Amino acid sequence: MPEPSSTAPGDRPQPVPVGLLIPHTRTPRTHSLEVPDWHGLSPNHLTYLIRRYTDAGDVVLDLGTHPTALAATTYLHRLPAELHSGPHGLRLQLPPTARPNSDVPHQPDRDVDLILAALPQAIERLPHDDLTTAMSTWRELLRPGGFLIAGLTTTPPPPGGFSYRATVIAAARAAGLFYHQHIPAVLVPLPEHEPRTTPERPDEGDDGKRLLAGRHLPAFRDLLVFGTTATGEENTHA
Repeated sequence: MPEPSSTAPGDRPQPVPVGLLIPHTRTPRTHSLEVPDWHGLSPNHLTYLIRRYTDAGDVVLDLGTHPTALAATTYLHRLPAELHSGPHGLRLQLPPTARPNSDVPHQPDRDVDLILAALPQAIERLPHDDLTTAMSTWRELLRPGGFLIAGLTTTPPPPGGFSYRATVIAAARAAGLFYHQHIPAVLVPLPEHEPRTTPERPDEGDDGKRLLAGRHLPAFRDLLVFGTTATGEENTHA
């Protein structure tokens, strides 16, 4: 787990916990036109993540206003928020049909419990497409103890290229967020035997047999979870 900024320069950061989302393999996945995948992530997995990082009555903001995020949020009795820009800056708004109950302990028009961001799409509509600036803006929307889940939708860099995941982590830390967890989400059921892992014979030609349908298909998506405050366990390692 990356250390807070007050940590001595010589201290080594602790590793970030890694989770894994695996699709069901017993029955084939069916796609619904009403509830599509959230940038490759199944509706069931997205619902699980929202339930994992929020409680009933919490405010959830999906920066892309994806219909699956809205459906999962309302299904779990969370409050879906929308972000609007105006002459006075950014403003949070709840749909008229999703008013908070009287027992909700905070004002949902002032802070958010969970932000969902597909990157880089989430920064394309901002006036300044700087990732660190965007992270700082989202950081201000989150309540203390809130979380940001960034789903990376870019393809992996070429060999020797710079990792976009590292860029997102650095931007989030610069904005004052804690790197809480890395969750690789497997997009498709993995085969029992992967031909691309078989050692290549010296006499084997490069004829594309090790590719699926002639190309490498994306098998997982990186989900990076950031928090506004460190958890008790993270403070112990700090």
